Amino acid sequence: MKLRHLGVFGAAGLMAVAAIGTPAMASAPRHVTQDATPQPVLHLGIELPLSGGEVANGQPTRNGVLLAIAEANAAGGVGGFQIVDNTQDDAVNGAHNPDQGALNMGTLVADDATFGVVGPFNSSVARSEIPVSNEAGLAQCSPANTGVDLTQDGSEVYRPSHPDVRNYFRVATPDNIQGPAGASIAYTDLGKTKAFVVDDTEAFGKGVADSFSAKFQELGGTIVGRQGNDYKQNQDFSSMLNAVAGQFDVVYFGGTQVTGGGQLRKQMGQAGMLDIPMVGPDGITDLAPGGSQGAFITLAGVENSGNVYGTVAGIHDIPDPEAFATKYKAMFQNADPGAYSALAYACAQVLLQSLDAALKGGADASDPAALREAVRANVFSGATFDTVLGSIFFDANGDTSQKWISFYKTDPTLNDGKGGWSFVKQQNFAEAGPGASPEASGSTAP
Repeated sequence: MKLRHLGVFGAAGLMAVAAIGTPAMASAPRHVTQDATPQPVLHLGIELPLSGGEVANGQPTRNGVLLAIAEANAAGGVGGFQIVDNTQDDAVNGAHNPDQGALNMGTLVADDATFGVVGPFNSSVARSEIPVSNEAGLAQCSPANTGVDLTQDGSEVYRPSHPDVRNYFRVATPDNIQGPAGASIAYTDLGKTKAFVVDDTEAFGKGVADSFSAKFQELGGTIVGRQGNDYKQNQDFSSMLNAVAGQFDVVYFGGTQVTGGGQLRKQMGQAGMLDIPMVGPDGITDLAPGGSQGAFITLAGVENSGNVYGTVAGIHDIPDPEAFATKYKAMFQNADPGAYSALAYACAQVLLQSLDAALKGGADASDPAALREAVRANVFSGATFDTVLGSIFFDANGDTSQKWISFYKTDPTLNDGKGGWSFVKQQNFAEAGPGASPEASGSTAP
């Protein structure tokens, strides 16, 4: 599906920008043609954390899906259908919640008009959702999940109903690549040899911290301390920092900014440790400017936010970044795309292209189960998809053919002193495997 200029979309595109929690098909808005004949509607589900501190990650990601929907509708819809989002928020008390994610997936499964879902954002939520979507045969694409077990060895535990049928896939690079990439920043780029590693005890945070630690030691570094901290139970990192004070020259945090990443950096500042760099995964690398609700820099405080380095599990230099940014800004009040806006847009493109292929192949839209199966089967057919990320396909596990990691660093001087993130480089790990750097672009040093 080719990108189209947003200036051509009118009421059809605007209707796609629905409120969070768009209801089921019976009450969904319908496009009215010139002869007043209502055009039938299908739903693309969106399942992300969208309230509280999670807004910094969730909303720009959702916007990427809404942009793809608006452009599809501006082009006349898909197979005679207008597309409307059915958005669900998995944040509870301001933080992503696996139980809420499972409930939301149940809502989407129960909506017969929903042919696919983009989300979730967090791997812990995916672990609760995949059993629900798999039982219903509903294709589910995550723009941001990086947990290795979601697609690779052991993933059948999340498919108890249909262990041999894959419905979940992702466009993000998994943590067995992202963690080692973070280790490369710390050891090779920054020249640090003694790491203090903290994780938030969630599956994503612990997993990426484990893979960071293994690679850091393989490179020749030492892990001087390793702590797991459940942020719901403890928001004070001062005692663990003091316990290893003077022993480490870099900190790695496995988790997100709202599960302790921002607070840890803030307390490093309070302890006079800002000369020690902090490295983290995409959980903290939200690319949001300081002052934004829930942003890492906001939670850490701009005065503490310098000397922080992070990874994003996807490509930065997409084939036409200017075109995507222009379209995004035109639709969303001149806001910049987030770290996962383009990846979410790509997920939507894959699902919309699979819907188109299913309908052209004779799938009956009045039979929700048959339509969902046709969409799912197309994703796992080995087909190549034309996306904003470039041409991609998915392997038998549901992992993308692209294995890009993008590297960023904080800059407190950006955004009129409110702080922001700047791009450093990107590396493609598709050929050489975890921890290698076969292809790189961008600046060569942080």
